[in-house]
Amino acid sequence: MYSGDHAHAPRRYPCPDAVSVRLLRSTASDRIMSAMKHLFGPVASRRLGRSLGVDVIPFKTCSLDCIYCECGHTTRCVAARAEYVPTQDISAELTAWLDAGNAADVITFAGSGEPTLHSGLGALIRLIKQRTTIPVCVLTNGTMLWRDDVRGDLLPADIVVPTLSAPTRELFQQLHRPCQQLRYEEYRAGLRDFAREYRGQLWLEVFLVPGINDDDATVRALAAQAAELRPAKVQLNTAVRPAADADVAPLTNAALRRLAAFFTPPAEVVGAQPDGVAEHTTVDDAVVLAMLRRRPCTLADLAAGLGMSSSAAAYRIHVLEKSGVITVTERGGEAYYSAAPEA
Repeated sequence: MYSGDHAHAPRRYPCPDAVSVRLLRSTASDRIMSAMKHLFGPVASRRLGRSLGVDVIPFKTCSLDCIYCECGHTTRCVAARAEYVPTQDISAELTAWLDAGNAADVITFAGSGEPTLHSGLGALIRLIKQRTTIPVCVLTNGTMLWRDDVRGDLLPADIVVPTLSAPTRELFQQLHRPCQQLRYEEYRAGLRDFAREYRGQLWLEVFLVPGINDDDATVRALAAQAAELRPAKVQLNTAVRPAADADVAPLTNAALRRLAAFFTPPAEVVGAQPDGVAEHTTVDDAVVLAMLRRRPCTLADLAAGLGMSSSAAAYRIHVLEKSGVITVTERGGEAYYSAAPEA
C-alpha cells in the first residue's frame, strides 16, 4: 500500500537499548505522513479495511463527552460549527497524499473529535471526490445532523456512520454527556431527516456498555429505532480499547452475538482486525506516534494498520517506550499503547 523507493538497502538498527527516538525515513509515503498534522494511517479499521484518517478537529473538541470514548474525556465541549483548523491546510495534505500515488480502501473523516463541527467538511469531501475514486466515509456521533448545512455536506460521502446507542433522553445523557446546547429530540430528528435524504451507504454504530444499555428491553428499543432509518448495516461495538471512564468494560463476543439477533437483519458484530496486510517493516516513528495520538493501539493494531511485521512493530514500541514518549495500559489481558501527553 505504500509507495516510494524500495531499492535502497535495508537499514541496520543498533541495539534498542542504545537507540534514542529518531525519524527512520524509509519511503516517500512515510516522509509525507511525517509532516502531516491532519492525516494519519492508513490504519487497519475493523469496519472499513485500510483507512486513511482525516482529522479536522483539535484533540477532544466534540459535542459529546461519551463515557466509552477511546480518546479520553472531551476537553472542549461545543455544538457550534466553525473552521476549527484551516481547511486550506487539510486540503494541502490531502492533495500531497493523493499526488504521491498512495492507496487506501477508504478515506475516513474521524479522529480527535466530531468532524461535522468543522465548517469546511463539505469542501474537503468534494475535493476528495474530484481527485480519486477511493470511497469517502464520515464517522459521526450524529448530533449535528439536525442542521441542513451538515446534512448537505455529507450527501456526497459514500459511507456515513452515525451513532445510535441511546433510545431515550435519559440514556443519552448517561452515555454521551452532551453539551448543554444539544437536544435529544433534535438529534433523533436529524437522524431521521438524514436517512430520508441520503443516497449513499448509511451504517449505524450501536455502542453497548454493560449495565447501561445492554439489557434486552433497551436493545430491542434500539433495534426498533434503527429499523425506522433503514440503514444498509447496523454494527454493534463495545469498549475494546481503554475508555474515558475507567470502569467501562466491554461486552463479551457471545453477548454481542446474542444481541445482534434483535436487529432485522441481524446486526454485524465488530470483530477482530483484518488479516492479510502487506508488510512494510521500516516505518517512521512520527507515523507511529501520530497513530497512537489518535487512539490506543495494541501491537497487532500497529502491525496491521501500518503494514509492519509483528517483530518490527514490537521493535518500534520498545524503542519509543524506553524513550518515554509512549505509555501502556492493560485492558482485557492486552497491552494498549498511547502517545504520552508530552510526546
